Amino acid sequence: MIPTVVWGTGNVGRAALRAVDAHPALALAAVLVHDPAKVGRDAGELAGLDRALGVAATDDIDAVLAARPRAVVYAASGDIRPDEALADVVRAVRAGAVVVTPALYPLYDPRSAPPEFRDPVLAAVAEGGGSLFVSGVDPGWGNDVLPLLISGLGTTVDAIRCQEIFDYSTYEQEDSVRHLIGMGHPMEYEPLMLAPSIPTMVWGGQLRLMARALGVELDEIRETLERRALDSTVTTRTMGVFEAGTQGAVRFEVQGIVGGEPRIVVEHITRIHPSCAPDWPTPPDGTGAHRVVIEGRPRIEVTVEASDEGENRSAGGNATAVGRLVNAVDWLVDAKPGLYDALDVPLRPAVGRLGRKRP
Repeated sequence: MIPTVVWGTGNVGRAALRAVDAHPALALAAVLVHDPAKVGRDAGELAGLDRALGVAATDDIDAVLAARPRAVVYAASGDIRPDEALADVVRAVRAGAVVVTPALYPLYDPRSAPPEFRDPVLAAVAEGGGSLFVSGVDPGWGNDVLPLLISGLGTTVDAIRCQEIFDYSTYEQEDSVRHLIGMGHPMEYEPLMLAPSIPTMVWGGQLRLMARALGVELDEIRETLERRALDSTVTTRTMGVFEAGTQGAVRFEVQGIVGGEPRIVVEHITRIHPSCAPDWPTPPDGTGAHRVVIEGRPRIEVTVEASDEGENRSAGGNATAVGRLVNAVDWLVDAKPGLYDALDVPLRPAVGRLGRKRP
């Protein structure tokens, strides 16, 4: 069994706790939290399970890493604290751990990552013998392994489009939804996540990764952005009221340009209520889905719907992103120390988990 730490117990961390507990090769060794109110609580409670896991949450990072865990699932946010997240991850890698995380956008494609992100990780790998694999929470598989797999079914491929289409009223992270993305703010408000160059910073690495796998060079990366206001005031279950006239929907693309044309595209279509921007693409049930479209011959479209935590599609997306990461841990433990990407780490069947029930 591989002693594994889960660091962070928010939307991603809850799913990570459940994934580690369910994996036949992993043993939950510790849970790190930032919130003092969570210290001492059992991991099973924090994970939303109906049983205790016998591991109490702690905020003592030094003690946890001093125990030399073999693996760390770093589930703390890196959205507004990238430097702190990088420092935490480097610390764990230097302690000899295999680390998996969605928190460090620039390292989706390590080859194109800025040196200030890549070099400290490589130094920590050399010093401590750990490893790092970063895959997205939006989710990563929807912007790398799935579109690449499906592209192999085509005779000709003109373009690849990866879509996240979601009603964000189900997303239980109000600060991000309101302030980073801008939902409920006046239309003149400029959300940080939608500022020029930020989408490229976040998703550009995945475009470069797919381009490398497809054997093409990107001429450049372009961005498009559309925003729509709510026609009427709406009330959501998790985040309260969003007033008429404020931002209610966002649609943006990050385009990988090949030969002057957008050939590899990551597109997000996000609403706070289904009534906003009804002419934009919608998921099959109106709640949330991830979709890959291969334009070519034949035209191929694959839509993936996942739900968790009471049929919550946002939680389902988080859980699949976590599954990609946690299920890579044992492969990474057997591999050489290093900095890995989605083309290196295979997506494997659920060996040992089919029908398996935990005590």
